[in-house]
Amino acid sequence: MRDDLIDLLRTIDPAQLGDRIRTARLRAGLTQTQVAGDAVSVGYVSRIESGQRRPDTGLLVGIADRLAVTVDELLLGVAPDHIAELRLQLDHAELALATGSPDQALEIVSRILADPAVEELTDLRRSTCYLRASALEATGDLQEAILALEDLAETSPPDLAWIDGLAALSRCYRESGELGRAIEVGTQGTRRVEELELDGVDEAIRLTLTLAAAYYEQGDAAYAARLCRRGIERAEAIASPVAKAMAYWNSSVIESMRGNAAAALPMTRRALAVIEATDDARNIARLRTHLGILQLRLDPPEPEEALDLLTHAADDLAFTGAGPADLADNRIAQARARFLLGDTDGARRQATETATGVRSGMPLLAADAFALLGQIAVHEDALDTARSHFQEAVLLLSGVGADRAAAQLWFELAGLFESVDEPASALDAYRRAAAATGLMAPSSRQVTPARTR
Repeated sequence: MRDDLIDLLRTIDPAQLGDRIRTARLRAGLTQTQVAGDAVSVGYVSRIESGQRRPDTGLLVGIADRLAVTVDELLLGVAPDHIAELRLQLDHAELALATGSPDQALEIVSRILADPAVEELTDLRRSTCYLRASALEATGDLQEAILALEDLAETSPPDLAWIDGLAALSRCYRESGELGRAIEVGTQGTRRVEELELDGVDEAIRLTLTLAAAYYEQGDAAYAARLCRRGIERAEAIASPVAKAMAYWNSSVIESMRGNAAAALPMTRRALAVIEATDDARNIARLRTHLGILQLRLDPPEPEEALDLLTHAADDLAFTGAGPADLADNRIAQARARFLLGDTDGARRQATETATGVRSGMPLLAADAFALLGQIAVHEDALDTARSHFQEAVLLLSGVGADRAAAQLWFELAGLFESVDEPASALDAYRRAAAATGLMAPSSRQVTPARTR
């Protein structure tokens, strides 16, 4: 008998088990004497059925054999065929999510979780709940994903799925602007992982790198870079291709956001070379998008090579079920590459589609798209239109929390306002950029000193 069933036998309500044995006996058309056989007395079988006795593992296996049922069915109350059907549905939901249909995945997991039998199938239920959270994140419903992941973090045993769940929870907090919570979850999780001596597995390295991203967004770039270096060292030590790719990738992202695209580029290429040897099509596409974005940030940029990489990555992202943020990042980068190549109509179309599509759920990305639309309008000498787009970006960015990405966009907007002769708006954007990084004027500079007599 499996260990999980042995544990369940120790804790199951004897009355519930006895009722299932009685039902199976009547369905099989057997008497208590036939079920007892030579193993126990008829009276003992009667007491088992009435919930007064709990059979040991050997006796339960013998009873199940005589009743022509499985031990699973007696302990879980679910027929093996039904369990197999539920697991098949879960496989279909995983496939739907992996191939870009998170809404379909949500429909399937909702049906699974509505099945009363799932209450008895603890592992299946937990796997289904984790998949539901992933599908919610993929649809952009971060708040519902956070609620689901918070519940799982509290109730799940500390295993590999739990570690991955903590990384997902930290990531969702970060993407929703709750940087403090993202760091808290990641920090507490990594400490617990170290206590359990699980810090050498891929999932633990992924959690460390997710924590690094949150620290970077908060403005602590130096510590984020050190966390990434630790991730690289651990990945190299365990010789894990997936972990190495993640570590180099995250280090590349941080170097890029620090303005060092030239240093980030070889890290990205190394990560891509490692991950292309795996079957992780989704992350290959995401990494190619990142590489394309880096090519646009070089001095001078490489828009032609970037656009080729980005368009191929976009097809793969759509097929593999990438989240809305990944798709929007790719579309904005494509629009920027087209603008640099002189295709203003194509750039405008993609930037407009992105701004419209993510405006309600991802204001930072939408603001970035409006900033690009303003640049296109400046190029075409449509200055009033440019000012309108820049103001749209300001409205969106005003609702975003203070983090490094917001500060960078505020700084870029300040320069763009200067280009359309809006000094007051430029000054306001510079001030907001400073505020987003945590800078503020000391009180001694804000208060007029009293005159001395």
